[in-house]
Amino acid sequence: MQPRPATPDDTPELLRLAATMYASMGLDASGSEWREQATKLLAERLGGEEVGIFVVDDPERRGGLVACGGAAVIQRLPGPSTPSGRWGYVQWMATEPAYRRRGLAKAVFNAILEWLEKRGVTNVELHATPAGEPLYRSFGFTDPASPELRRVGEASDTAGRATAKRGSA
Repeated sequence: MQPRPATPDDTPELLRLAATMYASMGLDASGSEWREQATKLLAERLGGEEVGIFVVDDPERRGGLVACGGAAVIQRLPGPSTPSGRWGYVQWMATEPAYRRRGLAKAVFNAILEWLEKRGVTNVELHATPAGEPLYRSFGFTDPASPELRRVGEASDTAGRATAKRGSA
């Protein structure tokens, strides 16, 4: 079972596996908004230069997938360690429990890294679950030199105004 590039026809299975991954991270993936946005993005960008996803077909279920993983090419401002400013961000790494420990995640991840390298992207980031961390470290991934900080905003109302408070005096 070798990875292949995903197609738009794989979208329902990609979303199913991604939801499984999110659940393993303790996130509620039952909402429809992220699925709708992901479906739209995949229809527009999958197979292009900005989004690459690789999948492993289920040998027992036609149209089913047993593993997937993808990457987005992100344009940042150039800097000393990334003169082009192009970074890869890996997402949606997931393998069905019955198919784990068979090298599928490793094969998918390797395909992702090769896809990124062909696009000149050598700096890659990801967030790892405890189960996935050994795989990523085996490919040379390390802890960042600087602490990762993040601001997670709230949804905007229908007029586009942010509903999150900016802080108080």
